[in-house]
Amino acid sequence: MAGTRHLVTKGTGNVFRDLGFSDEKSAELMFKSSLLLAIQETIRERGWKQAEAAERLGIDQAKVSKLLSGQMAGFSAERLVHWLAKLGRDVEVRIRPAPRGRRQGRVTAKTG
Repeated sequence: MAGTRHLVTKGTGNVFRDLGFSDEKSAELMFKSSLLLAIQETIRERGWKQAEAAERLGIDQAKVSKLLSGQMAGFSAERLVHWLAKLGRDVEVRIRPAPRGRRQGRVTAKTG
């Protein structure tokens, strides 16, 4: 389409903040999404069907389906951490002071 202009806005690195969630909620959602992604990757790496993953996690297949489709609602971060441990994954949370000049801390999660 000749003459059509597209506006591109650089993201902040936190898609939930970019979508308008508060700092607290966006930090929570970023943390939970990182945990969820690690669960998804682990199940896929192992080539498990949903029923096998459900058995190993001690949950029903419907919950595994929700996890694999990226649905975070109804799953606490604590529960996601528990399932990662059941999958043989170590989960480490490190707490440290925010750098000078930044009034609030931030929440990040890394896999690997």
